[in-house]
Amino acid sequence: MAAHIDDQQELENFKYFWKSWGRWLFAVLLLAALGYLGWVMYQKQQTAKNQEAAAVLVRLAEKAQAGQDDQSIAADLQNLQQNYPASIAAAQASMMVAAAEFDKGRYDEAAKHLSWVLDSQKNGVVQALAAQRLAVVQLQQNQFDAALATLNRPVDAAFAPWFAETKGDVLAAQDKAADAVAAYDEALAKLAQDNPARALLQMKADQLR
Repeated sequence: MAAHIDDQQELENFKYFWKSWGRWLFAVLLLAALGYLGWVMYQKQQTAKNQEAAAVLVRLAEKAQAGQDDQSIAADLQNLQQNYPASIAAAQASMMVAAAEFDKGRYDEAAKHLSWVLDSQKNGVVQALAAQRLAVVQLQQNQFDAALATLNRPVDAAFAPWFAETKGDVLAAQDKAADAVAAYDEALAKLAQDNPARALLQMKADQLR
């Protein structure tokens, strides 16, 4: 009899708990399930978008290699920049087209694409690559202050010698020999002893001493 009373009490306690908290608990569990489902679907969507962007990049690269018209390449680049702005593929395509524009002497176009990368990408490596290349373009445009400002950003230690060397190039173009040597020496100090780039850096510095 006591056991029966205990069972009844447990049942009443459960009924009370469900009446008081059950619906809220169910709502919380439902929200958690929906949140997880949304995260899974978002991840799948991002993977699909990245795959789509990569396909456009491959198509653009093939057109560039085949020497197809700039208008067709520009259309693919616009597609990537507008529809997949956060993708690495969009950054790669933008820097690829910027390099081609630079080689043709179209510095304004090259700067525009590199600036887009800086504005659209959060990846530190991509940011460093785009910033250094933009500074080189600005150097070619004789925009020395802008180039130095572009280089004046925190970067990973792996990119520090590269930035210091480019800074030295800008200062040398301004006939600031002492400052340029200091920048080259900074680059040498941060560069590994077995790095083959040391020879050219040392030559740049020695020519200005």
